Amino acid sequence: MATEVTVPTLGESITEATLGEWLKQPGDAVAVDEPIASLETDKVSVEVPSPVAGVMGQYAVQVGDTVEVGALLATIEAGDAAPAKTPAAEPAATAIPAAPAPAAAAPQPAGDAAAALSPSVRRAVLEHGVDPSTIQGTGKDGRLTKEDVAAAASAKPAAPSAPAAQSAPAPTGGRKEERVKMTRLRQTIAKRLKEAQNTAAMLTTFNDVDMTAVIEARAKYKDLFEKKHGVRLGFMGFFVKAATMALKDIPSVNASIEGDEIVYHDYADISVAVSAPNGLVVPVIRDAQDLSVAGIEKTIGDFGKRAKDGTLKMDEMKGGTFTISNGGVFGSLMSTPIINPPQSAVLGLHRIEERPVVRDGQVVVRPMMYLALSYDHRLIDGREAVTFLVALKNAIEDPTRILIDL
Repeated sequence: MATEVTVPTLGESITEATLGEWLKQPGDAVAVDEPIASLETDKVSVEVPSPVAGVMGQYAVQVGDTVEVGALLATIEAGDAAPAKTPAAEPAATAIPAAPAPAAAAPQPAGDAAAALSPSVRRAVLEHGVDPSTIQGTGKDGRLTKEDVAAAASAKPAAPSAPAAQSAPAPTGGRKEERVKMTRLRQTIAKRLKEAQNTAAMLTTFNDVDMTAVIEARAKYKDLFEKKHGVRLGFMGFFVKAATMALKDIPSVNASIEGDEIVYHDYADISVAVSAPNGLVVPVIRDAQDLSVAGIEKTIGDFGKRAKDGTLKMDEMKGGTFTISNGGVFGSLMSTPIINPPQSAVLGLHRIEERPVVRDGQVVVRPMMYLALSYDHRLIDGREAVTFLVALKNAIEDPTRILIDL
């Protein structure tokens, strides 16, 4: 008897999704609540669990198809998976030498190994010419990610050059193109960012901050901090806490426009961008104003881990009154971030770079970071934006202010 697996409820106002990948192949054994497929919604990837134990049946849709809530995805058949063939059952082939494969051929993920790879990972395997069976996956349940493949490719020693007489002539005029359908998440990001540009009167103001005090505090207390709280002490904890204090002093930066009304929030729900296998996601630290630096770091660490595992919930992406995006981890020196509607401002952090600055009439070298605040000029005046950045700068350059709420 077959049990149907349908698209589950995806959350408020979300009625459809895109099938991102199959996690089980027809004939595979499936346990109760074991994920069999991954769906991509406008906000996050969602895994579909099996309602019963049995054997994976036939697919009703293919990767890339758009499916609505309640639509049939696949069936789960009763019974056990067919036993794998043993080596003894295979015909002996050792007496016939195999022809050598061409040296330039990339390893091809075949059989069950290929079926278990997502389309993006399969492309990466073919592009880099690596054997996926030799790579340790870091994704959920040990699955390979594109980052795993890239890391394995960079660590692979270069193949020895073949003798000149045997080398094949290099191909000429090989101009390739590849068309890949945008994921639903990427389509939504594109739509929302363009809407923000079309709606808000966006302006960006800059400042820089001397990171000396925070770097020294982090170096002094990071081991004790991790031992006590079980999480590493990073820079984001300082910036989120300093931002909540500045938002309290400049409430318009934490406000939003709804129709012809301005909505002021007496709480700070901070959206923070974290990396996920399919790109950046932006979960929300609720009531960040009430959390300590340790509480903030624990929350961000949990978000990062679950973003990598694909287990973030859609409710954790909703809301948010202010966004902090740290492009510095990727090496960005300066940027003009785009507002995340309906929020009215976003803070961009950048890489720390030693630069000459003047202190007490002397030119000295300090670890400096550029700060960028993009804001909706319909609601936030330039004076308020600059005042916010100065308050943030003062708190970071003198972290004691964070302790005494000054």
